[in-house]
Amino acid sequence: MAESTTTRARRRGIALWCYLTALVTVPLIGVGVLTTLIAGARSAEVDSAARADQGVRAVAGLDALRAATEQEILPALALTVIDDPAAAQQLGVQPWLLGTVRSTAEQALAERRTLTDQALAAVPEGSLGSAVVGRVDEALAWLRARSDAGDVRLEQIYLGYLDISNEVMTAERAAAAAAVSEGVPARTVRAVQDVQTVAQLAQDAGRQMPLYLGSLFAPDDALIGSRLAWETGWLSYTDAKRQMDELSSGSLRTAWQEVRQSDLMTELDTLLTPSDAPDEFVTDTTRMTDLLFSSGDRDMQLAGLVDTAVDTAVTLAAGDREEAAADLRTTLQVGVGLLLLSVVGAVWMGRTVSRKLGVLAGQATQISQGELVEVEVDGPREVRTVSAALGEAVAGLRRIQDQAQAVARGDLDDALLDQPLPGPLGEVVHASIQQIVSSVRQREELQFALAHRATHDPLTELPNRAQALTLVTSALHRARRSSEMTGLLFVDLDGFKAVNDAHGHAAGDTVLRKVAARMRSLVRAGDVVCRLGGDEFVVLVEPVETERDLQELAERLIAGVSEPIVVGGATVRVGASIGIAVSRDGGADADVLFAEADTAAYRAKQHGRGRAEVFDEALRSALALRAETEAAITAALGNGEMRLHYQPVVDVADQRLHGYEALVRWQRDGVFVPPDEFIPVAEMSSLVCDLDRWVLGEATRQLAAWRAEVPPVPGEPEPTMAVNVSGRHLTDPRLVTAVADALAASGLPPHLLVLEVTETVLVDDPVAMTHLSRLRDMGVAIAIDDFGTGYTSIGQLRHMPVDTLKIDRSFVTSPDPGQRELVALIIRAAHTFGLSVVAEGVEEPLQLQRLRQQACDHAQGFLLHRPLPAEAAGALLRPVPDGVPAPRTDGEPVPAS
Repeated sequence: MAESTTTRARRRGIALWCYLTALVTVPLIGVGVLTTLIAGARSAEVDSAARADQGVRAVAGLDALRAATEQEILPALALTVIDDPAAAQQLGVQPWLLGTVRSTAEQALAERRTLTDQALAAVPEGSLGSAVVGRVDEALAWLRARSDAGDVRLEQIYLGYLDISNEVMTAERAAAAAAVSEGVPARTVRAVQDVQTVAQLAQDAGRQMPLYLGSLFAPDDALIGSRLAWETGWLSYTDAKRQMDELSSGSLRTAWQEVRQSDLMTELDTLLTPSDAPDEFVTDTTRMTDLLFSSGDRDMQLAGLVDTAVDTAVTLAAGDREEAAADLRTTLQVGVGLLLLSVVGAVWMGRTVSRKLGVLAGQATQISQGELVEVEVDGPREVRTVSAALGEAVAGLRRIQDQAQAVARGDLDDALLDQPLPGPLGEVVHASIQQIVSSVRQREELQFALAHRATHDPLTELPNRAQALTLVTSALHRARRSSEMTGLLFVDLDGFKAVNDAHGHAAGDTVLRKVAARMRSLVRAGDVVCRLGGDEFVVLVEPVETERDLQELAERLIAGVSEPIVVGGATVRVGASIGIAVSRDGGADADVLFAEADTAAYRAKQHGRGRAEVFDEALRSALALRAETEAAITAALGNGEMRLHYQPVVDVADQRLHGYEALVRWQRDGVFVPPDEFIPVAEMSSLVCDLDRWVLGEATRQLAAWRAEVPPVPGEPEPTMAVNVSGRHLTDPRLVTAVADALAASGLPPHLLVLEVTETVLVDDPVAMTHLSRLRDMGVAIAIDDFGTGYTSIGQLRHMPVDTLKIDRSFVTSPDPGQRELVALIIRAAHTFGLSVVAEGVEEPLQLQRLRQQACDHAQGFLLHRPLPAEAAGALLRPVPDGVPAPRTDGEPVPAS
């Protein structure tokens, strides 16, 4: 009876394979969920393909709108030119004949406007490009109304249509980007890119005729009529044609070649190519009309290419959508089939894997806890397969562990790091490790590059001033231990400014690079050539046998530097004046050695240039005198001997007071010391920083006092205060704090303070640029003093943190017509970059008249006001009662700093 009960109990028990089957059911559910997720992903792909299709169609509609808008430009410009009597006179035709042409242009403009309106209406609401339609509609309505009324200039019409075209092109690019961002296939991406390439060509081609006609009829100072605008547009057009050779569609390339080789395209390209020959310009009305129609036919051919590219992209996008839908159906079928097979397999596998699952589960538990144990491969084939796979996973984890340990200990060259790991997960992990290794190496390279940049001149790749000081200090330390002589040659180029003035700053940069290369080739292997900035170099020589060796080296350097240099087809020459300083046992300080070599170079220049001078006792006496002067300046700052005079800066248009420039004066024992006797001494040491801080504090305090005495009139501009900041102070880490302290102490608003700096410091020292950017963030204005005498090119102005250019007096006072044209060019360039201009050294009424004609903003000079003491300068701010003569500001000239 008991046996029968036990048997029944055993039979009532559930078999192991049932438990296994139930256990496998959980992964089956996962398979079902995964199938659902994959199907959802495929469905998302269908939606993405649909959105991509919409994006491509939006690109098509926007490009049609862009092309139609640009088709309005020529007839609109033609009507403006026809209505211009100057254009009729230039064409040499009678007004009645232009009237006939005008009717044709009006008809063409009406037709083009109708096409543009249709293109606007064709962009569906809610599409990717619909947001721009409203803005374009408003802009077109405004521009058409102004153009029809005739109260806009030629370039305003052109720029207005150009802005609309650019806005539509921007929206078109955004729609294209949205289309390709949906994960579409590469062929569709390339097709969309083809559309943008052809559209860009059509846009650039459509702008050639307005620019060409503008260059014929617009005034010389008009933007659209400038030769530069024509040539720039032609460069964009030719670059767009080159891009057409990279089209991915063979049929589209073939169609392009047919258009490109057509007589129409060839004739227009030949005519519109920038040329200096005036006989190539169209000056005949009939020819002009034919040219306009030819340009329109050419634009229609290019529009046909755009339509072809758009049709290809739309077709591919639609195909992508259908393909995504087919993938979704296939995914659902495969998922359901796999799910059914998994159920059957689970039931079968549950009956065969029961015996070894316990051992395998235990090993898996150990592995999951981070113990990389050896997996025993035993049991049925299925279990063996699982065991083997688990063992391979353990092997992969061990390899990952070894690679991670190699990275952790910094062994980036270990061959183990180059061994890939199996499977997709292994590829991801290996890629991550390789990325870590690459990031570490890039960081090391970046650190090296930053260190190199901080210690080397970017133009010549020579060590810079800071690195030169470090190298000389190290050399002196070595000489102190070895009791050997160390030499320093200070090389100052002669005639370099003339090269810059005659050939431009780019040529000057080339000369500096070639001079640096020549100097490196002339020194010994252990000697070092450094560039201090501008046209100043030093050569560190160690060890030195005799002073004669240094003199011979200096003579070789002078001869090598003086050899002709070919720059841009022109031959230029520069020379060199060299000062030699020697430390016999390394006992001298690096700054002292630099000062001695600099002093010797200065004497070489005084004695006729192109020679070498050795620092001797006479120069040592001069240095001693300089030290005495420095001590006197220090005492003067403490004893209140320094004064500020203020030279007014006036508006050129109405000669109203615009502001002041603070100029430091030294009243020593009742006599004013000329600025050129003490300011250069201060600039040779850190003493100039103390002097600058005093000037900052006094100048801001004085302007604040004037504002309190004569409150500003609401709505009227307030006078500013300009303060010169030396190059040494500009790189001082305490500069920003000094300016902030001066403003805080005086209560002066930051925007009324103008800091004047030399352009040489801006070009040579990146720290100066950083400090100026921080000062501008505070609200302080920045001006480049003596612009034109340094190495700054006009193109660099857009990247500099400056607000004002001060044109050097040598340009303003020069009788040379070329110099006057240069002044006008600087003024126009500064205004283009949003900068104001101050002309220095105005001494004659004719100079002021020219500056007014050239639209210069402000001026200063003896013609207007001399530098004044504080009381006289402040009197200019006080209102003058009727009948009372204005305060006089004339007097004996005071040397300007």
